[in-house]
Amino acid sequence: MSEREWPSEWLRGVLELAVLRVLADGASYGYAIAGRLTDGGFGVVKGGTLYPLLTRLEASGDVTTHWSAGEGGPGRKYFELSPSGRRRLAETSAHWRRFAGDVTHFIDTPSDKEI
Repeated sequence: MSEREWPSEWLRGVLELAVLRVLADGASYGYAIAGRLTDGGFGVVKGGTLYPLLTRLEASGDVTTHWSAGEGGPGRKYFELSPSGRRRLAETSAHWRRFAGDVTHFIDTPSDKEI
């Protein structure tokens, strides 16, 4: 496994939070979101994974969408955090930090039982 390939079950658990974080920086379209995730160390996130997630976030009201004309090409669907999406990002980020801290503590603490 390379540095940028993570078990898919790990990514499924954190991808929604990562997408919300990307959109906290402003409206973006799918290809650019995927690029930010790749640059952030998540590896390549395929459209078949990303777009259903974006659709779920839109259906839940955490993301709004609009179409914008492309520069010399087709229009793009932009995704943007709604106020509820910003609240969800804040709450989920806090929970993630606690969870990640607990997991890190657990795996870094030697067991007092012999294996």
